[in-house]
This record gives sequence, structure tokens and C-alpha cells, in this order.
Amino acid sequence: MGYLKNILGAWVIAALLAGCGQTPAGTTGAPAGRKIIVWHWMTDREGAFQELARRYEQETGVKVVFELYAPSDAYSQKVRGAAQARALPDIFGILGEKRDFAAFIKAGCVADLTGAMEADDHAWEKLLLKKAVAINEFKAGNPYGVEPGIYGVPIDFMTIEMLYNKGLFKELGLDPDRPPATFREFIEVGDALKARNLQGLVSGWAEDWLIECLAFNYAFNIMGQDKVLATLRGDVPYTDPGWIKVFSLFKEMRESGVLAEGVVTMVNKTAERLFANGKAVFAFNGSWCVNVYQGMNPALDYAVMLPPEASDKNPMSIWGNASSFMVNDRSKNREEAVTFLRWLTRRDQQAVLAQRTSNLPVNIECLGNISSILAQFADDVELTTHPNLWGVPEFPPVTEAFARGIQSIIIGEKTPEQAAADVQKVKERELSRKRK
Repeated sequence: MGYLKNILGAWVIAALLAGCGQTPAGTTGAPAGRKIIVWHWMTDREGAFQELARRYEQETGVKVVFELYAPSDAYSQKVRGAAQARALPDIFGILGEKRDFAAFIKAGCVADLTGAMEADDHAWEKLLLKKAVAINEFKAGNPYGVEPGIYGVPIDFMTIEMLYNKGLFKELGLDPDRPPATFREFIEVGDALKARNLQGLVSGWAEDWLIECLAFNYAFNIMGQDKVLATLRGDVPYTDPGWIKVFSLFKEMRESGVLAEGVVTMVNKTAERLFANGKAVFAFNGSWCVNVYQGMNPALDYAVMLPPEASDKNPMSIWGNASSFMVNDRSKNREEAVTFLRWLTRRDQQAVLAQRTSNLPVNIECLGNISSILAQFADDVELTTHPNLWGVPEFPPVTEAFARGIQSIIIGEKTPEQAAADVQKVKERELSRKRK
């Protein structure tokens, strides 16, 4: 899931803005044979995409060619290069932050789909999860200078939550139908873990964005959205008592024994393998794990739980995001591309994607026909948030310092206060540079 934090450098964005002008003849969107070209990075969807492409050609006579470029880093490089060379396909995806998405739009690479979404009393838009549409929307007054509108089509959705092994819960003497609801209850499991010599929470915390994800879940829970966003704007320091409490949660987790050994150097594939094989009681992972665990251990008996609340003042928020496609605004097949994406998000096609990939469908009519474990993720969609929805981007160096600070707390290298001070120092430096 590295695409969530794939950040374009300033020089890349500048180069991008120099591209995406009028597409040279013959480079993309050729109408001959009525063929639509789609670039993507989603290896787990490739089989389903090919099946759906065959169905679409049978129904409409229009050939759709899905081209897979993986891993996601290689895909992103290809898309950036094609944007600069004005050679993007009819349909493609953009991996990165909202600022990256905005750069493609401002460069003329992405079509505004608002009219299509809102036609016939918002018929298309109403079929889709609101949170998924919002990921692709730019509101009026957004900080990127993008005209308000919807610029992408979500094809599936994911949420990131905690999971627990029901069999290991029984070994610990815990109720498998009643996971910890509060942070205090969660911490108290540490004694049982140590007594049974079991590993606690696994997650890919060598990857900064997964640490940031859980920390911001708790920031929203402890301080509320307004104060968190005020921090991103620079109005509230990371040394505020609310943030100190957030950092302190990771110290408590370390001291209690609920964290697995080596979690700060663990990549998510390792974490997934440990949980799937019954080597850890808890995991912090996204709904894509349903497909992963099925492949690793079909007999795994597990369930989904919200991160246990650390405060009763604000609801727990979790991160959610959509995998989306954009239409090349310079494509000669622009309208055909929009028509295909509308078809792809209809109930029958969404059912195929959900069944074949175990990802959450974005068509609300399909949510009643998904697996029981996937439904547990779907139940919490309304609790989702994401940096791409906040409209207040954090400076990348601050994000990096934030994750490094939490890692240092987990290994006992720094106190929560020291880590917070380090993050605030970077924040002030970046704010100063911005003001110059």
C-alpha cells in the first residue's frame, strides 16, 4: 500500500505541469477499432479486469485493454513520464497525495467528471459510497487552486482497522465475541500475552504511513478533528498536551507488552504472514488483508475491531481510501472512457470485483452481498477519514519526523515529550520556509 504516501518531488510536479498539453496525434486515444486503453497497478484485480473487459466488448463492441504495471513505484514513474511526454492512456490512476492529484488536474491531464456524476439528478453519484466519491472531489476554496469538481471514479474502497485472532483470544481466556473496546482494556491484555509468551500487535510499522494512520486515529479520538487540522495549519503545536497524550499511547503499548517484538522494523507483508499463520493475536491492517489472509491461511478465524478508544470525548475515526481511475482530458475516447467507467461501477460489475478480489465495492447496492468478514470492514465506512479529505496537507518532512518520533518511543529511545519537541522543531522550520 505504498501508493498512499507516494510523494512527488517539487521538480517532478514542475515537469508535469510542463506536460499534459495537447496530446500529439497518434500517442493515445486513437479511435480506430474503438479501443480504450487503461493503465493500472492493481495486481490482485488483473484477472477480474480482464474478465470484465471481455464482457464489455461482448456487450458494446468496444475493446478495453487493461495494461498492468507493477509494483506501484514503477507504475507511478510510468504515469509521470507519460504525463510529461503527453502520452497518457485513455484511463489511468494517480498514486500519491492530494497535491499530486491536483498537479495532474492543473496540467490538463484529468477530465472533470462532475457533469457525468451529477447528470439525471446525480444518478451515478448516488450509486457510490459518499466517502469514495469524496476522495476524488475538490471542494471550493481548496488549497491547491483546483476548480471545484469530481475528477475521478472510485472502483473499490478500503478501511484500516484492527483485527484479532479468535482462537488465540480463547487461549488467553478472552471472549472472542467481545474484543477490547477501550484502550485500557487493550493494554490489560499485555499481561496475558506475556504469561502465554504470545506476540501481540503486528503491523507494517517500518512503513511510515501505517504508524501515522493509527496515531491520527487516536488524535481524532482524543482531540477532535478541528484541533488536529489546526495542528496541520500550524495553529496548534505538536507539543500540545493532546498530542503528548497521543505519543504516550505508544509508550504504554510498549510497556504493557501488547506490541509484537520488532514491530518498528516490520514490513506489512511480514506482519500479514505472522497474523495469518496464528503467530500474533492482533494486527493493524487494511481490508485488502481479507484477500491476503485467504491466500495464506483459508482456515484463519479472525474478526475486525475498531482501535480501542482512548477517550470518550470524540468518536474513533479510521482511515479509508478508494482505488480510483481518472479519464485523460486529452483522450480522443474521452466520452467512451466515461461510459466504460460508469458501466464498471454498476452493480453486476462491482459484484464481480468484490467476489474475485475481496475488496469493498463502491456501489452501495452490492454491500449486502459480500462476505461476513468483509462486511465487518464495510460496517465502519462512515467512520472513515483520510488526509486526502482534510484539505490541509502536512509538510512531508514533518510527516517523516512524526513517524520517526513514534518509532523512537516504541524502542525506548525517546520520551513522548522529546519526540513531540522534535516534530514541532521540524514543523516550525517548514513553516518558516513557507513564509519566506
